[in-house]
Amino acid sequence: MSRTSQRPGLSRGFAFWLIATVQCLLLFASSAPSPLYGVYQAEWGFSAGTLTAIFAMYAVALLVALLVVGKLSDHIGRRKVLGAALVVEVVSMLLFITAGGVGPLLAARAAQGLATGAATGATSSALLDLQPPDRPRLGPLVNSLAPIVGLALGALGSGLLVQYAPAPKALVYALLLAAFVLAALVVPLLPETSPGRPGAAASLVPRMAVPKRIRPLFLTVAPSLFAVWAVGGLYMSLGPSIAARTLHLGGHLVGGLVIFAQTGSGALGSLLRRNQPPRRTMTLGFVAFLIGIATTLGALALPSAALFFVGIVIAGYGFGTGFLGAFQTIAPLARPDERAGLMAGMYVVCYLGFSVPAVIAGLAVQKFGLGPTTTVYSVSVMVLAVVACAGLLRQERREKRAVTTGPFEPRYAPPTARAADADQH
Repeated sequence: MSRTSQRPGLSRGFAFWLIATVQCLLLFASSAPSPLYGVYQAEWGFSAGTLTAIFAMYAVALLVALLVVGKLSDHIGRRKVLGAALVVEVVSMLLFITAGGVGPLLAARAAQGLATGAATGATSSALLDLQPPDRPRLGPLVNSLAPIVGLALGALGSGLLVQYAPAPKALVYALLLAAFVLAALVVPLLPETSPGRPGAAASLVPRMAVPKRIRPLFLTVAPSLFAVWAVGGLYMSLGPSIAARTLHLGGHLVGGLVIFAQTGSGALGSLLRRNQPPRRTMTLGFVAFLIGIATTLGALALPSAALFFVGIVIAGYGFGTGFLGAFQTIAPLARPDERAGLMAGMYVVCYLGFSVPAVIAGLAVQKFGLGPTTTVYSVSVMVLAVVACAGLLRQERREKRAVTTGPFEPRYAPPTARAADADQH
């Protein structure tokens, strides 16, 4: 029996944009600590290794939440999962505000990772559930834009507050605390869009819940997702340090500007490519961030701060368009009762790309130095991008051959079949 709510509440159109705002706020909060790490490090005197551990704590907690509860909203409803996640996010903001050392900061990042991971499957699925029927590309577009815009605004807004506002270690978190409390109070008014199904307890067993018919295409697109988010991890983890140590740019705002330049251009790229063929969007995204990373390496060799930011903008454009193309390719193929599991699976790949290389790079910096680590990281991401692009082109050629040689059984459901499937479900 369907669990979709018919009770009075917020309209579906308003709820769509409210959920997009919540998704954006969660990622805003996740990047807000970045400009503050220098403040924490100076006051508490911890090492670069400890800073890497703080980053890793968030990433590990987020991945655990995605794997364990990422698909839960398919079973018990979007509202319950999102409401619980926002409560945990409120707790994390309180921990940030009261943190007096590394221990509470680690706890705050862990709680934040759990909240963001738990909410991701529910919010991403709800945006697909609530998108207007006559605008089937809106859900994937907003799903790809909201995280990028949140990361951009969080880094820039936090950097501005740290640089110019009083109480730098508390103000940004206090503002976010108020926003998350308000969001949690509004959640009960959202329309429930999950059809619901039995097996909630079984869904908590950690696994990638990608529907079998979609897996071949998912495995083709996964390296693309990993690669584009590895680019994001490169600039978010090493970008502020490069700006400060190699290019000698000072101030807390610089780190936020590095992240804003990358994610802001990614958001712009997503908007510009929103109505273009997804595969072409992904391919052009790869070309852009190959050029962008090569430009960044050239800027470090000169060195040139202006060229560094040009490289960030170009690579960020590739980050945004690559992510959008992957989302538009995969997301529409899931039925409503499969969406949270598929979205969680996609974000597991994204955050593995975002976190694992960055953590390894953070450890490598201590042993080999910032310059060599940045070079190896950059070249590795470029190689991964080339491999991912080659996989996409092979898949496209196979599909064209299958179409021209006669009738065939598709290995994943095309959007028309998916729509018919959903009607019968």
